[in-house]
Amino acid sequence: MYYCEHCCRTFQQDRCPLCGSKKARPPRPEDFCFLTEQKQIWAGLLEDVLKQRNMAYLAQPVLGAALAFSVGQGLERYRIYVPYACLEEAEELLEEVLPGKAD
Repeated sequence: MYYCEHCCRTFQQDRCPLCGSKKARPPRPEDFCFLTEQKQIWAGLLEDVLKQRNMAYLAQPVLGAALAFSVGQGLERYRIYVPYACLEEAEELLEEVLPGKAD
């Protein structure tokens, strides 16, 4: 298993399939890894569940506040990241809470 610090993704190859970086390294337990990208409503639901499970996470807006305001909050999407140590549990939780919505 490898980790790309630029994309915050884990993968099996020796180079990142998203950005092509060859600087992949084994993931550390504290590395925040991409879990999913969801519309605001689904991201909020997932955040609530992660909080209830006392699981650390980061939620980053894709558009940013100014653009989301101009195009509408309903179009905002969030990328959710969790520590590598929790990634497997979070993936199972994601499928349980939002079946078929994993990105």
